[in-house]
Formats: sequence, structure tokens, C-alpha cells
Amino acid sequence: MPSKTASVFPFILAMALVVVASNVLVQFPVEGQVGPLSLADILTWGAFTYPFAFLVTDLANRRFGPAFARKVVFAGFVVAVVCSLVIPPWLYSMGIGFESEPGRLARIATASGSAFLFAQLLDVTIFNRLRRQSWWRAPVVSSLLGSVIDTVIFFSIAFAALFAFAGPGDGFASEAAPLLGTFGLEVPRWISWAVGDLSVKLLIAILALIPYRLIMARFAGSAAQPA
Repeated sequence: MPSKTASVFPFILAMALVVVASNVLVQFPVEGQVGPLSLADILTWGAFTYPFAFLVTDLANRRFGPAFARKVVFAGFVVAVVCSLVIPPWLYSMGIGFESEPGRLARIATASGSAFLFAQLLDVTIFNRLRRQSWWRAPVVSSLLGSVIDTVIFFSIAFAALFAFAGPGDGFASEAAPLLGTFGLEVPRWISWAVGDLSVKLLIAILALIPYRLIMARFAGSAAQPA
């Protein structure tokens, strides 16, 4: 088996790719209609890639343990904060997305970094507690709970009036609108964004069991081979 020092780099690279891709794809709404629900009003493509950060963390945890997984998480945290500050202005310079003032970018970066760090570290802890149970239980439970925490922390810090001290708000996100654009209950738009985002995260957490199982089988096969 390769040393842990050498093995950490593929996991860090995978985490960085997921975070960078998500920060780019979050600028692109999902165009489509499901009955009366307009997907572009509540979802971006970043919602479909970001949950794979939990897959990377869980694979690192299963393969090398929680201390190793935390190194991957901290590397991802740095990438998440940097991407939140750099990628939106870069894309806007190319005519993609919208312009954000520095204070707003700083608030988004704080929200992104905080959500990522707390959710991923929670994932590591829960996974480690359940690692000796059925093969699917640790990744499912840790990813589901991590996804909930990630969503609550990010959208609260980024948009809720309670966190106004973190930086300028977003007037459009705070405007009242029908929940998910279809229900009679009116809530700030960011609530609908959070519900849509969380729904996708929970779905991906279940579907990610397929690559998790396949990759772990490959790990087991390589470990069984003679050096």
C-alpha cells in the first residue's frame, strides 16, 4: 500500500476539482420545467457536483482513517474560500454571471468556507463512528447529515438578515416570493434556493453509494495484490 503522505494528493486533487467545478457551475441555472416548478428559479448545476465532496471525504476516511480525511477537508476548505473570492469576478469579466461588490464576495466566501468546513468535519466524525456497521450506513448517514448542515450554514450566513454583520445583503434574494415559485406561502427567495439545493444534495448522497461501492471494491482489490 502506498504511504499516506503520497496517497493524500489524489484525494486533495479530487476535492479541489469538485470545489472548483461547483463554483463555476453555480453560475449556470438548470433550465427546465417540472409541472409548475421552474428549475431555473431554484437550482444551478453546481448543486449536482458539490455533493461529491462528501464522496471524496468518505473514501479518504474509509481508506486511511479520520485524520487523513481531515487533511483532505482542510485542503478543500482553502480551495473553497479562494474560489468564492476569485471565480465570480473572473466569470463576470467574461460576461458570465453577475457583478458582486467586494463586501458581498467576502460574505459569500465566509458562508462557503464555514459551511464546507463544519459539514465536512461533521461527515468525518459521523462516518468514523459508523464505519464498522453495514458498508452503506456510514456514507449515507454522514453525507445526509452533512448536507443538511452545509445547506443551513451556507444559506443562513450568505443571505439571512441575522448575519447582516457578515457583509452586504442581497436584495433580490431577500424579497418575498411563493415558496419554490409555486406554493401560496411567501418566503424570502433564498429559502426556496436552499430547499432546491438540499433536495439535490440528498438525492446525490444516495446515488453516490454506487461509485462509493465500486471504488472501495477497487481499493480492496489493489490491497489484496502482492507488492
